[in-house]
Amino acid sequence: MIIDFHSHVKISKKSRFMPDYFHEMMEEAKQNGLTALALTEHFNTIRFFDIYAFLDEQYTYVDGFYDVDGLKLFPGIEVDVQEVGHILLIGDRKEVCSLREQLASHLEEEHFIHFDLLMDLAEQYSLLKIGAHPYRDSTPLARNVSKTQLKRLDALDLNGKDLYAKGVEACQQELTTLADEIGLPIVGGSDTHQFLQYGSIVNEFEHDCHNSDELKQAILQKKYQLKITDQLSLKVKSATLVKKYMKKYLQEVDTVFL
Repeated sequence: MIIDFHSHVKISKKSRFMPDYFHEMMEEAKQNGLTALALTEHFNTIRFFDIYAFLDEQYTYVDGFYDVDGLKLFPGIEVDVQEVGHILLIGDRKEVCSLREQLASHLEEEHFIHFDLLMDLAEQYSLLKIGAHPYRDSTPLARNVSKTQLKRLDALDLNGKDLYAKGVEACQQELTTLADEIGLPIVGGSDTHQFLQYGSIVNEFEHDCHNSDELKQAILQKKYQLKITDQLSLKVKSATLVKKYMKKYLQEVDTVFL
């Protein structure tokens, strides 16, 4: 199983969910060798539940993942915390949606939930908890919460965008130092909103996983390899440029129809 743990299916938080765009993303993911994705859409994206309504209508849900024409799509969510940082939570669709409902009063920046409270909520479910891009300049989770707090996570995210921005060696070294110190594994996520970024960083598992518990166990037992493509810079730069112009176009279209 080859999986990307950090993937979006909307071009931005303010853009509407577009089924045609979703289909294009999934097809391109498969063409880049992926057999599984964690769908970690932002918790405060507009009309969050439209995504899951579409998935429930169009695809079969199989004990922990959607079967998207042969691609395993694991439900998930990306949550901002008050301390400034992002957390990826991956699990059963009902649990992910239930958690999102409990965050309804925390969607605005001034009301973001605190890290420990989010962990308390997440631990009521069987969710895989990943610290997203812990050293990103704009959301440096690892600099804003204690190492004791970070140990409540299951893994840390080696992020495609950060690998591009900081350089592969520097980014890996920084995160590896932290992971070794607090005893957490590292998993890879492209953090893509645009399909050109798929394949920039992937996780090759020894065996297929069917739900978040199996993913967590395989990660803790280190039954996977993290791989970064030589084309990472080209993929991320291209996706970033396309995303920029797509967002501009969609904003103009939405303005016309308002």
